[in-house]
Amino acid sequence: MEFKLKETFENTRHASRALIELSALEINKVLLEIADKAIANTEFILAANQKDLDRMDHNDPKYDRLLLNAERITGIANDIKNVAQLESPVGKIIDHKILDNGLDISKVRVPIGVIGVIYEARPNVSFDVFSLCFKTQNACILKGGSDAEFSNIAIVNLIKEVLQNNNINTDIVTLLPADRSATTEMLNAVEYVDIIIPRGSQGLINFVREHAKVPVIETGAGIVHVYFDKDGDVKKGAAIVANAKTRRVSVCNALDCLLIHESQLQHLNSLSSELASKGTTIYADTQSLSHLDNYPKDLLNQAEETHYGTEFLANTMSIKTVSSMEEALNHIAKYSSKHSEAIVSENAETIAKYLNVVDAAAVYANASTAYTDGAQFGLGAEIGISTQKLHARGPMALDEITSYKWVIKGDGQTRS
Repeated sequence: MEFKLKETFENTRHASRALIELSALEINKVLLEIADKAIANTEFILAANQKDLDRMDHNDPKYDRLLLNAERITGIANDIKNVAQLESPVGKIIDHKILDNGLDISKVRVPIGVIGVIYEARPNVSFDVFSLCFKTQNACILKGGSDAEFSNIAIVNLIKEVLQNNNINTDIVTLLPADRSATTEMLNAVEYVDIIIPRGSQGLINFVREHAKVPVIETGAGIVHVYFDKDGDVKKGAAIVANAKTRRVSVCNALDCLLIHESQLQHLNSLSSELASKGTTIYADTQSLSHLDNYPKDLLNQAEETHYGTEFLANTMSIKTVSSMEEALNHIAKYSSKHSEAIVSENAETIAKYLNVVDAAAVYANASTAYTDGAQFGLGAEIGISTQKLHARGPMALDEITSYKWVIKGDGQTRS
């Protein structure tokens, strides 16, 4: 295909080669300056973000993802500072051996090179991706959605100003045009882009998987379950369900389906009381529906098959009654997107089985799935949450955006 963006890709590839020569001190200095500049330019960023918000319906589930405010910008800046404080994996020796013939062989961590990230209405991703890529001496090509166009332009311009002030080639971070043709070009840029990470809806991820010639790390949709076991603690369960569902309803680690053991249906009103106060719409199966007599009727609906296996990204969830742990495990196996899954139980044997059997990037016992996040895991920030099994799984941060190479040192050895 003809690449209209060929020169852009070439410039980023060329700029990436010089990154490996930067010292840790230089890298950390730039990251700290970007964090400070983000806070100092809060009003500038928010003005750009408001232009994007003005074009979106307040009821759109993406609205909360798109929204920036002073508190969120401070949080973003703190994440960048956390990344600066972390030790880079680049240059670490993973393995080392000296062979009988005297060859000294090391397996050493290195940057991947050029990382392309495609994302929708989440302008914070622009900061997160750059900080992680820069820390690991990778160049990045950002392809944000049109929903966040003004926000992304403002953020990348601030980053480039700091790079320019530090005499670093600004082509190490590139923001592509918001139109879809730019996505298609990057997906085919095999000579210039080493790996692509899509972040967004299942539709976006499917499109990237189906059309990319560049290798892809999938960050799948989050269809998240909490199983409230027959030995579950009601107080813990109520807090976990409310937090997992309502803390931020539009994020991928938010609860979508509560599985409840039939012996616990008597406690369903207690488990859902905070959901009711926060206006959560519920689609419940017949058994659980009959026990939600205290729940607001205008928020209560009969569940259909389509309500299981749905990532709502809104203040909406489903409830399914199960007769056994096995039924819960089968339901999760059928509908899970392998993102985050949780159990609430006081039975150690049941917990151990759940954590062992459930196939997901993150599995929880007696804790909210809201913790599936790179910063919460102590990774500084995240470039995405991988739901695949090759190369990386779960929150991806510094280690996951490096590769390795073999370094062999000899003294004239030749192979017979």
